Amino acid sequence: MGKKGKREKKGKGAEKTAAKMEKKVSRRAKKEEEDLEALIAEFQSLDAKKTQVIESSCPPPSPRLNGSLSAHPEKDELILFGGEYFNGQKTYLYNELYVYNIRKNSWSKVEIPNPPPRRCAHQAAVVPTAGGQLWVFGGEFASPNGEQFYHYKDLWVLHLATKTWEQIKASGGPSGRSGHRMVACKRQLIVFGGFHESARDYIYYNDVYAFNLDSFTWSKLVPSGIGPAPRSGCQMATTPEGSIIIYGGYSKQRIKKDVDKGTLHTDMFLLKTEGAGKEEDKWAWSRLNPSGVKPTPRSGFSVAIGPNNRSLLFGGVHDEEEEESIEGDFFNDIYFYDMGKNRWFPGQLKGPKSEKRKRRRGRQAEAEGDEDEDTENQHPQGPVEIVKEVVAEDGTVMTIKQVISGPAEEKERSESEEEEDGALSQQVEPCPRSNAMLAVKHGILYVYGGMFEVGDRQFTLSDLYSVDLHKMEEWKVLVEMDPKAQEWLEESESDEEEDDTEGAEGGEEEEESSEEESEDEGGEEQHPSVQPDEKHEDYLSRTEQYWIKLARSNMGPDAKEKKSSAVVHRDNRWDTSVSVAADK
Repeated sequence: MGKKGKREKKGKGAEKTAAKMEKKVSRRAKKEEEDLEALIAEFQSLDAKKTQVIESSCPPPSPRLNGSLSAHPEKDELILFGGEYFNGQKTYLYNELYVYNIRKNSWSKVEIPNPPPRRCAHQAAVVPTAGGQLWVFGGEFASPNGEQFYHYKDLWVLHLATKTWEQIKASGGPSGRSGHRMVACKRQLIVFGGFHESARDYIYYNDVYAFNLDSFTWSKLVPSGIGPAPRSGCQMATTPEGSIIIYGGYSKQRIKKDVDKGTLHTDMFLLKTEGAGKEEDKWAWSRLNPSGVKPTPRSGFSVAIGPNNRSLLFGGVHDEEEEESIEGDFFNDIYFYDMGKNRWFPGQLKGPKSEKRKRRRGRQAEAEGDEDEDTENQHPQGPVEIVKEVVAEDGTVMTIKQVISGPAEEKERSESEEEEDGALSQQVEPCPRSNAMLAVKHGILYVYGGMFEVGDRQFTLSDLYSVDLHKMEEWKVLVEMDPKAQEWLEESESDEEEDDTEGAEGGEEEEESSEEESEDEGGEEQHPSVQPDEKHEDYLSRTEQYWIKLARSNMGPDAKEKKSSAVVHRDNRWDTSVSVAADK
């Protein structure tokens, strides 16, 4: 009885503190948001000039992150909405709608009158009602310099059958936020968590709201039990029984003036209703203690619901703070959570079956009595090293090295066998990234875009990959990364203030000046040349100190040896080197 009373008092105290902080953030953010409302209104007036639906085929969308990718409930299509892009100087926000045709592997742009304002870090959920509906809630708009934020609390629905946007105006919903999570659960949309940020303050949420898809009304849920701490960017999934699972996420708190401490959450909770999913039903939080191999701590991971009653997460980043700098380790792995068994396990690719059969037949002809066919069939091929150089539009060279590792027993094979297998199995996979967009259709996972960082530079992606979650054999490249889309402008490169409308709208970006600068820089220094018949790893070993010195000079005199080396030579799985091209 005593413990329960203390717990209740502690909970009420936390609620009061959160309420005070929300008022404080709200007051300070009000002026910022008023400034941005005028800019948003200007963009909406431009969108209002669209009077008819125009659908046209187009190239793949430009690089972006923090958008939404959703599977059409009736057609073999994926729907991409919103997102953001940062080129080092400007933040670009989008409200474009793209449709990816899975069968044709083609993109089309759909211009619909009166769309939601430009945004990122929103949430989208699809329901099969009336030919399909795409519901969008919240998100944020940023000023072109990325220093002011407007957090939306609006709710929109895209009627897929008629291609019309409709804003649903209902009171009593969540406050403005981004980084929240939303899922469709029976005939409700459930919203959890998120954050609200101004130039000086921020607040994270752990509240839960439900929107009834029949009555079009909001209600705030007050679950019993101890629930998750406030957070954003968590995993939220619906079970077949109508319960909701929360895993992980990120939050930060101010420990002293101008010093914040981030927290990567790794706990897991179940939100369960005691009734049939009606508004008046009581909900309760309980903590989950899953078995298996949990994902390593990370933020910025992407989530989806896979087949066989499993949710999944992909990618993300783990930031390591070193004094005043942050070095991020990015991921490209998949983890599955079996909702029926309450168990985590990593997703491992098995490799194409046809190639494995060829290799097994060859070995059986050479060695009699080999009874390890089943064992080999369970392991991926390898190890195979794939090295690719990508030259960005501004002259930056990205060297991407991927190593597909194999089981220990395969190390005993001869060099000729390994070379043969390597030629057969040039497996590829998405590069490590965070904030990508995921969708699952017919048991196939699609991964689009996202970002990763090298030193102080951010690479925003526009590639598209897929993997069959039933077979888990190999990744397929549907759209490759476009090197010409990789632009990065240093703050010192331009002193001119460009028009705010152009920046936030995502208009044409100036490329000629950056090209000329990269040409000038390229002529300043001659990099070590590759000797005749020299292998990549030998060249890297011979010139490693040169590249470390170059990386340190680009990153500043205070760069540590560890960080400089990381830029030149990350790890066995992902090697990224950044340098200015000598000849362009």
